[in-house]
Amino acid sequence: MSSTFGPTALMTPANALTLARLLATPVIIVMVAVGGAGWAPFVVAVAVGATDGVDGWLARRQGATRSGAFLDPLADKVAVVGVMCALAGRGLVWWLPVVVIAAREISMVVYRVVMARRGVSIPARVSAKVKTLVQGIAILLALAPPLTHHPAAVSAAMWLAVFFTVLTGVQYLEDGRRAARAHRAPARGDVPGGPATPLPPRGAGPAPDPTRSVGEATA
Repeated sequence: MSSTFGPTALMTPANALTLARLLATPVIIVMVAVGGAGWAPFVVAVAVGATDGVDGWLARRQGATRSGAFLDPLADKVAVVGVMCALAGRGLVWWLPVVVIAAREISMVVYRVVMARRGVSIPARVSAKVKTLVQGIAILLALAPPLTHHPAAVSAAMWLAVFFTVLTGVQYLEDGRRAARAHRAPARGDVPGGPATPLPPRGAGPAPDPTRSVGEATA
């Protein structure tokens, strides 16, 4: 099946949904900051989270784009960090797990940009999608009114999100180290002086194309 859009396309339906998710995030933040937990921000958060899967489906059908590879994880990180900060500001979750998650997400963005400028591409992991899913579940539990009187359950979900967040961060640091080493030295069988062949992360398949598809752009 031929792609509708090429890798350099900007105005695509998938990107439009991603931008909508990015623009809707401040709405949830304001709702939480003003009114705290409730069904209204819960429903909006569910709708925003659902677009993550839909835009990935559209990208697979219509063609992956480099702009989508940048925008999709950015929208995820802005939503997660922004809403978690709003929840912590209202006292619905502890600040410590939020700070740990925010520090990892921001540092990972910086790390990938620095590595990309050195010509090193770090393939995405399936565990990163799991991490984003766990973060989203923790946020929904904190927003659900029935759980406002059960802080232990919300706290457990937040710390589980911290575990996956830190775990994937360590994995990406290791993947980046191995990819940088492969980039500097020719792989076995390459012509001396020629470009190095990037190595995929342990337990992963071949390094993905840098354009966007579900699971590829998330870190």
